[in-house]
Amino acid sequence: MSDPARHDGTTTGAIGEVSPEQRLPEWDGDRAVDGDLLGIEPTELTEEDLLREMHSLHRTRLDTLRHAADSALANHLRRTAELETEYLARHPGREVDPSRLRDA
Repeated sequence: MSDPARHDGTTTGAIGEVSPEQRLPEWDGDRAVDGDLLGIEPTELTEEDLLREMHSLHRTRLDTLRHAADSALANHLRRTAELETEYLARHPGREVDPSRLRDA
């Protein structure tokens, strides 16, 4: 079975296909080529700010995935990973809702 065609004529899941982050030469670690920071370090955010930033990213996730430029998607993916990693570091024993668990 062949891979479904994307709107740009390429296929998804093709061997050698790279992620948005890998396709972007303008990104260099935590800085864009022009030297501007790409957000406040998550460790410097207050708990309230961290939650607000994560809420904003999750609220815009589908729209960014479906319609944003590769550079915007790459930044979104990077920032989401940074913020979620920081959240988990702050809350290693986070409460897990038993109703969210799957039956064994």
